[in-house]
Amino acid sequence: MTAIEIATATTPTTPARTSRRRGLVRQLIDSKKALTGLILLAVFALLALLAPVLAPGDPSLINSTGSQAPSAAHWLGTTAKGQDVLALTLWGARSSLFVGFTVGLVATGVAIVVGLAAAYFGRIVDDALTLVTNIFLLLPGLPLLIILAAFLPPGTSTVILVLVVTGWAGSARVLRAQAKSIRGKDFVAAAVVTGERPLRIMFLEILPNMASVVMTTLLGCVIFGIGAQAGLEFLGLGDSSVVSWGTNLYWASNDGALMTGTWWAFVPSGLCIALVAFALALVNYAVDEITNPRLRNRRARRERRG
Repeated sequence: MTAIEIATATTPTTPARTSRRRGLVRQLIDSKKALTGLILLAVFALLALLAPVLAPGDPSLINSTGSQAPSAAHWLGTTAKGQDVLALTLWGARSSLFVGFTVGLVATGVAIVVGLAAAYFGRIVDDALTLVTNIFLLLPGLPLLIILAAFLPPGTSTVILVLVVTGWAGSARVLRAQAKSIRGKDFVAAAVVTGERPLRIMFLEILPNMASVVMTTLLGCVIFGIGAQAGLEFLGLGDSSVVSWGTNLYWASNDGALMTGTWWAFVPSGLCIALVAFALALVNYAVDEITNPRLRNRRARRERRG
């Protein structure tokens, strides 16, 4: 059998890939966990988009109605500076979701490039990229986050840069291991023999077969992005003039909300962070359950029992 015949026999066809992707999407919609998570995420995205309509004006405007409990006039009360907490929470969703999903996409993109290059080229490239990955994994995450954020100019772009720099390495190691196992398959060898370019093999032959791992990596990076941004801003290392869930918690802490018992100043933002992380974790678990044969079999047995 010639190399071209091997390639024809072993390379997955486009309809087969499309069918697999459609199957994954259909199974995600059928999964109660994934559906719950996706609905929650859609609600938060919709509220963030409609913030200028639902709470028009500057949400950080200071007035004389300080520390009011939730009422008909202010559904979630006001802060010590008289800012409406509902408006701060809605506007904060825009920044927090933007940073979280941007960090997730960029960190996953870096991890994909590093993981695929290390697995495909092997030898010196693999050694060098693995060394760089290990260095970033060995560096303590929180101190590195604090040092970078303290020395760079404050702003949303700085927060994104810092979180991408500290958040890609673990994902790159997982993706490298997965890509390395696919690198040894017959259809990849056939693509190499037929003279396909390395970039085409990496991104059109290997990457589509890692879709589930890439998706779980992306969701994990988004959770990391939202949580780490809130943590940095709570510590005062973000831009305090930007309204986000993290800066809402920072100002609530500065105003002594916990000491004065004005729980409504910090509970909404904290609850939103927890709910978004919970929704992403539900989708992540559902993807894992669908693509992992052991979890899939367990789920099928549970459904048969009723």
